[in-house]
Amino acid sequence: MKLFAPPLLATISLLTLAACDSSAPDSGESTDVIAEETTAAAGPLPTDTTSPTASPTATTIPSAIQGRWGLVAADCEPGRDDAKGLLTIDATKLEFYESVGTLGAISEASASRLRATFAFTGEGQTWQRDMLLAVEDGGAVLVRTEYGEDAAPAPLRYTKCG
Repeated sequence: MKLFAPPLLATISLLTLAACDSSAPDSGESTDVIAEETTAAAGPLPTDTTSPTASPTATTIPSAIQGRWGLVAADCEPGRDDAKGLLTIDATKLEFYESVGTLGAISEASASRLRATFAFTGEGQTWQRDMLLAVEDGGAVLVRTEYGEDAAPAPLRYTKCG
């Protein structure tokens, strides 16, 4: 009996492993039934429609973010040609005092937030910037946060121009 125990254990072990192997041929009862029962018992997966995630339909800057924004009150005064903190945003671009950023790939979008890559030109140079634009305080404040190499070290807060 001692001589037969190791081969018997080896055979049982191999059969157990073969039963667990997903590449082994189907033995008759489908595991799809188990998967369907598990899925049905768990119910549908919940979807979070409130989180700002990548939107496959977002192709422009949200209207809540568009408009004229100033770093200081004087930036919003009409006719000033020295408003270096003025930021004008339309559906596809950001216009600063000496540069323009054109909207590229959008990675996150909601009615009041946008994270995207912008292609900038200004003062004879071109560069890319990953940027988050978020409206706060009921639409009165815009927070602009840059990411990546040479990004601004802290978020900038703009006030909506009247």
